[in-house]
Amino acid sequence: MTTRIAKRHSLLIAGALVVAAAVVTGLHGFPQPALDADAARASAQIPEIRFVDDDGTPRTLADFHGRVVLLNLWATWCVPCRQEMPSLDRLQATLGGPGFEVLALSIDNSAQAVRDFYREYGIGRLAIYIDPSTRVTDTLDAVGIPTTVLVDRDGRERWRRVGPAEWDAPEMVEQILSHLGSGSGADLP
Repeated sequence: MTTRIAKRHSLLIAGALVVAAAVVTGLHGFPQPALDADAARASAQIPEIRFVDDDGTPRTLADFHGRVVLLNLWATWCVPCRQEMPSLDRLQATLGGPGFEVLALSIDNSAQAVRDFYREYGIGRLAIYIDPSTRVTDTLDAVGIPTTVLVDRDGRERWRRVGPAEWDAPEMVEQILSHLGSGSGADLP
């Protein structure tokens, strides 16, 4: 294993452990999300992100151009990720359509692990996307998982959150809708 890959895996595991420790030490429900709206990052074009879908077909974030995307980096072995996935599935049911998509991007090694997870947790509205290389974590400078980034129709980051959230809570839906831009709600269900 190269030093860069080992460092990346160590950072991801450390970030997941910090979030898991918060959950285990008495975090009841999810705290109100602190969204990082760093102006420089928020106006920046998201770099090219490559991944595959459930069939192994190569995909990129550019395939979603024209939609607002809630990009969630996660893994089946990440406890906080496991806890928030049902709320992401419900958010997709509520807002998903031609103008908005929850893109849950797993860094697991196989689509089968994600399929098994979806079946176990009753996830039925989220498509399966994986990046077994975990390059997306470096590309987005993610310090841990889950990391969630709101991407506008032009491929620019609007805000991000590290850690879990109850994504379909009324306050979160309102937060997401408020960041979609003028007229954005018109094509959302």
